[in-house]
Amino acid sequence: MGSKKRGLESIEEAEDEGPIDKVESEQSKKKLKKEKKKDGENASAASVKPMERRKKRKALDKERHGVSSENHESKPVQTGSELKDADDTKEQPASSPSSGLPEFHITVFKDLVSINASVREAAVETMVMELQEVQKVYDKLGKKELVERGLQLEAEKDDGLNNCAPSLRYAVRRLIRGVSSSRECARQGFALGLTILLYKIPSIKVQSFLKLIVDLLEVSSSMKGQEAKDCLLGRLFAYGALVRSGRLVEEWISDKNTPYIKEFTSLIISLAAKKRYLQEPAVSVILDLVEKLPTEALLSHVLEAPGMNDWFEGATEVGNPDALHLALKIREKNSLDSKIFDKLLPNPFSPSKLFATSHLSSLVNCLKESTFCQPRIHSVWPVLVNSLFPDVVFQDEDVVSSSSIKKHKRSRKCSSSEEDIAKNLRCFCEVIIEGSLLPSSHDRKHLAFDVLLLLLPRLPASFIPIVLSYKLVQCLMDILSTKDTWLHKVAQYFLKELSDWVRHDDVRKVSVIMALQKHGSGRFDCITRTKTVKDLMAEFKTESGCMLFIQNLTSMFVDEGHASEEPSDQSQTTDDNSELGSAEDKESVGPSGNSDFLRSWVVDSLPSILKYLKLDPEAKFRVQKEILKFLAVQGLFSSSLGTEVTSFELQEKFRWPKAATSSALCRMCIEQLQLLLANAQKGEGQKVEGQEGEGPRALTSIREPIDLGSYFMRFLSTLRNIPSVSLFQTLSNEDEKAFTKLQAMESRLCREERNCLQERNFRLSATANKLHALRYLLIQLLLQVLLRPGEFSEAASELILCCKKAFSSSDLLESSGEDELDGDETPELMDVLVDTLLSLLPESSAPMRSAIEQVFKYFCDDVTDDGLLRMLRVIKKDLKPARHQDAESEDDSDDDDDFLDIEEAEEIDEAETGETGESDEQTDDSEAVVGVEAVEEIPEASDDSDGGMDDDAMFRMDTYLARIFKERKNQAGGETAHSQLVLFKLRVLSLLEIYLHENPGKPQVLSVYSNLAQAFVKPHTAEGSEQLGQRIWGILQKKIFKAKEYPKGEAVQLSTLESLLEKNLKWASKPFKKKRSSENPSKKKQSASRNRHKMIGSLAQNSIFWILKILDARKFPESELQGFFDIFKRVLVGYLDSKKIQIKSNFLKEIFRRRPWIGHHLLGFLLEKCGNAESEFRRVEALDLVIEILKSHVFFNTDVKGQEASKKMLKSHLPKLGFLIKVLVTNMPEKQARRTHVRKFCGKVFQMISTSNLTKSFLKDLPPDAHVACETHLGEAFLALKKLGR
Repeated sequence: MGSKKRGLESIEEAEDEGPIDKVESEQSKKKLKKEKKKDGENASAASVKPMERRKKRKALDKERHGVSSENHESKPVQTGSELKDADDTKEQPASSPSSGLPEFHITVFKDLVSINASVREAAVETMVMELQEVQKVYDKLGKKELVERGLQLEAEKDDGLNNCAPSLRYAVRRLIRGVSSSRECARQGFALGLTILLYKIPSIKVQSFLKLIVDLLEVSSSMKGQEAKDCLLGRLFAYGALVRSGRLVEEWISDKNTPYIKEFTSLIISLAAKKRYLQEPAVSVILDLVEKLPTEALLSHVLEAPGMNDWFEGATEVGNPDALHLALKIREKNSLDSKIFDKLLPNPFSPSKLFATSHLSSLVNCLKESTFCQPRIHSVWPVLVNSLFPDVVFQDEDVVSSSSIKKHKRSRKCSSSEEDIAKNLRCFCEVIIEGSLLPSSHDRKHLAFDVLLLLLPRLPASFIPIVLSYKLVQCLMDILSTKDTWLHKVAQYFLKELSDWVRHDDVRKVSVIMALQKHGSGRFDCITRTKTVKDLMAEFKTESGCMLFIQNLTSMFVDEGHASEEPSDQSQTTDDNSELGSAEDKESVGPSGNSDFLRSWVVDSLPSILKYLKLDPEAKFRVQKEILKFLAVQGLFSSSLGTEVTSFELQEKFRWPKAATSSALCRMCIEQLQLLLANAQKGEGQKVEGQEGEGPRALTSIREPIDLGSYFMRFLSTLRNIPSVSLFQTLSNEDEKAFTKLQAMESRLCREERNCLQERNFRLSATANKLHALRYLLIQLLLQVLLRPGEFSEAASELILCCKKAFSSSDLLESSGEDELDGDETPELMDVLVDTLLSLLPESSAPMRSAIEQVFKYFCDDVTDDGLLRMLRVIKKDLKPARHQDAESEDDSDDDDDFLDIEEAEEIDEAETGETGESDEQTDDSEAVVGVEAVEEIPEASDDSDGGMDDDAMFRMDTYLARIFKERKNQAGGETAHSQLVLFKLRVLSLLEIYLHENPGKPQVLSVYSNLAQAFVKPHTAEGSEQLGQRIWGILQKKIFKAKEYPKGEAVQLSTLESLLEKNLKWASKPFKKKRSSENPSKKKQSASRNRHKMIGSLAQNSIFWILKILDARKFPESELQGFFDIFKRVLVGYLDSKKIQIKSNFLKEIFRRRPWIGHHLLGFLLEKCGNAESEFRRVEALDLVIEILKSHVFFNTDVKGQEASKKMLKSHLPKLGFLIKVLVTNMPEKQARRTHVRKFCGKVFQMISTSNLTKSFLKDLPPDAHVACETHLGEAFLALKKLGR
C-alpha cells in the first residue's frame, strides 16, 4: 500500500512539474531504465505505467472543462508525448494572447537553479515582472472562470489562491516545491523567487501560503533519509522567504490581532524541534522576524506563540544553545525583561548578573551542547562575546609601557566599567572555559580554543592574564606535547593565531610571553617542542617594548608565590581521552623547583633580548643598562634590611625576592652579566669597523657616552657604598684585595683612556684601544673572582702589575713619578703579559676568553719570540712522555730524523718530554714537517733528551700544564686531563690565529708555521682530537698559505728556507705504510689512516709552494741557490731510481710551471738522469717533466731576445736530448700506452727543435744507430725532421 500511495503522489508531482522538468524526468527515467535492464521486464513495465495514467488524466481534464481543439493546440503546456522527442529548450508561454492574459515563460525556473548568482537574480526579476503583468490583467477580467478553465495548468486543488491568476498559482506551487530540491542552487534561487514574489504581489495571501507550505512539503511516514531532509529544509527556506518578504509585518500593521504571526512562530518552533540541525537556522528565521517587528508585536505575538514558553523552559535541562541565542538577541534588541526568559537570563538583566558564577553554571548545559555544529562555531558565542565586551574604550596601555611595572600597576586606575568587564571575563573563563569545556571531550576542548580566538580581537592587553590562565596553558602544553591526537593541530593553529595577534603590539606580546612562561614554569617551549616564546622574544623591535618586557621579567623574578598560587592538579584540564606530556618533561619538582626554573629562564632571557634588536646606539645602550642593573643587583648583591633599597645617588629603588636567591641563580646572573659585557664590547668593535679610518679610532666620538663597562663599574661602586647592601657572598682576604685592586686599576685605566680620546692623536688612539681592551679584561676578571673565589686572585695581581708597567710612561700619567722602562725590559713585560693571559685561558668563561683575545689583538705586535714560543709549546705538548713508548717503536728510531731543527730556548729542566709513536706509522708521522734554524745559537736538545727528567722539573713548565699532568697521573685513563689539554690548545690556537691575522708579513710566521706543522703531523693530534687537527689545518691553510702577505725581509734566512724545503719534499715523497701492530686493521681505521696520509702529503705540497713564493720574493742571486738545486737533484734521483720515493710527477710539474727558473737549472741534470734511469715506468713518467721545462723555454718567450736565449739554451742540451731519445727508441717499452707516450714526447721535441731551427745540429749530434731506431719506431715524424735538416 505504501508503494502504491507513493506512486500516486509521484504522478501528482509529475503533473505539477513544468515541461522542462518533465522532459528531464523522462530522460532520467529512460537512462535509469537502460542501466537497470537486468532488473527484469516487470520493473520496466512499472516505470511506464505512470506515464499512461498521466496521459489519461490530462485527456479527462480536457473533456471535462470543454476546452476546444484550437485551444488545445495553442496551449503552452505540452503533453509528455509531444515533448518526448524535443531537442531544444524553446520557450513555451504559460498563457497566450488568445486567453486575454500576457505570456508567462516557465523556462525561467530552469535558471533559478544556476550556480551563478547573477543568472538567478535575472531569472527572478523576469519571472516577477511577467507574473505582475499577468496578475494585473487577470484582476481586470470580468469572467475569470472562463480563463481559469482555458488555462488550467494542473488539477484543480483547494490551495486558497482564488484571487490569483493560473500562472501565478502555478508559479507559487512550483516555487514552494523547488525550495525542497537539493540540485545545485535550487534552494537559494527558488527561495529568492518566493521572497520577491510575495513582496511584489499582495494577491498571495499569507494564510494560503502557510497552508501550501504544509501541504506541499509534508513529511510522510514513508519518507526516509535524504527525501525527508529535503522536505524539512524546504519548509525552512519557505518560512524564511515569507519573513524576508515583509508580509507578516504588513499583516500586523493592518490587523494588530492577526493570528498569522503566532501561527508562523508556532510552525517554525515545531519544525526546529524535529531535527537538531534545524534549530539554529530556525532561530535565525525568527530573529529576522524579530528585527522587523516592533516590541509590541514581539511581546503579544512571537513570545505568546504556542510552544514558545515550553521551548525556553526546557532549554537548560536538555541543553539548547539556540534558545539561549534567541533570548539573548531578543533582549539585546528590545532591552525588555520577560518571565519567559527566567530560566536563561537574569531578571532584571545586567551583564554582571549574566556572567555571575551562579548564573553561568545554569547555562553550562546549553553551551556545552553547541559543539554539534563544529567545525563552525555556534551563533550563541559571538552574542556572548558582545555581551562580555560592550563598546567601551579601554585605556591605552602602550602609553604607560615605558614606566616601571610597579608604577604601571598602581597608578593606572581602571574605570568601574573596565573592572566589571574584567570580573565578568574572569567568571566566564573560570566557569565555562576552564570548568566546563577544557575538562571535557576533545570536541569541547576544540570549542574552547575557538571561543578564545573569538575573544582575541576585542581583548585588551590587561585582560590577557585572565584568558591565558594556568589551566588553559597547562591544557595547551598537554596537547602540544603529544603529536598523535587531532587536537595537536588545533592547538598549533591557536598558537599561530595568538602569535599573529600579538605580533605588532608589544604590550600584548609581553603579556602573552609572561602568561605562557609563568604557567609553564619557564619551560613552555621545551615541553611543547615549539619555538613560540623564542620567536615572540625575537620580534621586539622598539625600545619601549624591550623596556616593558624587562620590567615584567624583573617583577616576575622578584615576586614570590607565582608558582604555588596555581593548582597543581593537571587532571583538571584533561579527560580520559587526553594525553599528558612525557613524565621526563613534566616531572614534579615542587613549587620551589618551578620557581627556580622560571627564574633561571628570566635570567637567560634578559641578554637574549638584544640578539635581534636593531636600535640606534643610544637606545640600545639604555636597554643594556636596564638589563645590566637587574643582573648586577640580583647576582652580585643582597640586602640586609628588607627587600627594597633606595639609592639616592641613582634615584632608583632596587628590589630583591623575599626568599634569598640561590647561589646557582647568582652564578647564572654573573655569567649572563659577563656575556652582556662581552657582547657590548663586540658591538663596539663592529661599529668601529664600519667607521672611517683606522678601525679602533673611529670610537673617539661614541665610546665616551656609550661604554657599558664604565657604567657597570660606577654602578657597582655606588651599590657597594650603600650600608645595607653587600655582596651576595663573603670574600676571602686575598679575593677582597684583588677585587679592590681591580676596581682601582679599572678606574685608573678609564681616566687614561678618556685622556687619550680627547687628544685625537693616532698614537694615543692605539693606546686607547689597548686601555679599553685591558679595562674589559679587568672587569671580566673581577666578575670571575666573584664567580670562582680563590682561583683568580694571583692572576689578578699579575694582570694589575702588567697594567702598571705597560702604562707608566710620563706622557700618559700626570706626575706619575715613574721612570720609563728600558728597551730591554719591554720583552719581559710582554712575556709576563703573555704568561698571564695563558694562565687565564684554561678555566675562563667564554666572555672572559673574548676579552683575553681582544687584549692579545692589540698587544700582539709587541709579543716577543720567547712569548710566541711559549704559546707554541702548548700546542705541541702531549700527555704521553717518551719513557712510556713501546719497544717496538724504538726499533725504528734510526729512521726517525729530527725534522724540526728549530729548538726552543728553554732550560734543561724545562725540556719537553719525548714524543714518539707506538708503531711504524706513528714513527713516520712524528717526524716534523719543518726544519728551521734559530737566529741565535741554541744548544741542541732533542725531544728524547728528558728521559731522566723527574715530575717536579716537568711541572715547572707551566702551572696549568703541570696540574693537567698531575691530574693524569692520579686518574685512570686520563680522559679528563686529555680533554682539558685539547681545550687549552684550541684556546691558544685562537690567539695564534689573531697573531697571524695581525702580523702576516713578520718572519716569526715561519716559526708559527713550523710548530703548527709539527703538531699537525703528530699521531697524538689525530688520535686525540679530530677537532684540534682540523683547527690547525684551517689555520695553516687560511692564515698562512692563502694569506695575501708572507714573511719578508732580511730576517728570513736562506738556510732556514732550504731546511724547510728539504724536509717537506722528503715528507711529500713518503709512501703510505700500514701499522705493524695490526695485521688486519678494520676498514674504518685503514681509511682514516689513508686519509690522514693524504692530508699530510697535501700539507707538505702546500708548504713547498709557500716556501718557494717566499724564496722568490727575496730574489737571491743564483750562486746562493745552489743548495736549493742540490735538494731538487736529490729528489729527482730518488724519484727515478727508488720505488720508496712516492712523490707525484704532477706535483713536480706544477713546481716547474710555477717556478720556471728551477726547471731551467735542472734540465740538463734531468735529461741525463732520465737516460740512465733504472725504472722504465719512472723514465717514461719523467718525460712530462722534460716537456714542461722545454715548453717554458721555447713557447713562452715571444720577444726576439728571449727566443735567442731559448735557442742557445736548447742548443746546449741537444747532445743530452739526443742521448735520451736514443735510449727511448732503442729500448722501446713493451706496453702500448708507454710506447704511445714515448712517441708523443719525441714528436713534441722534434717540433721544438724545428721551431728553433736546430734540426741540423740535432741530427748531427744524434748517434748513427739512433737514426735507424728512430725511423723504425717514430716513422713519419722522424722522416719529416730529416727532410727539414737537408
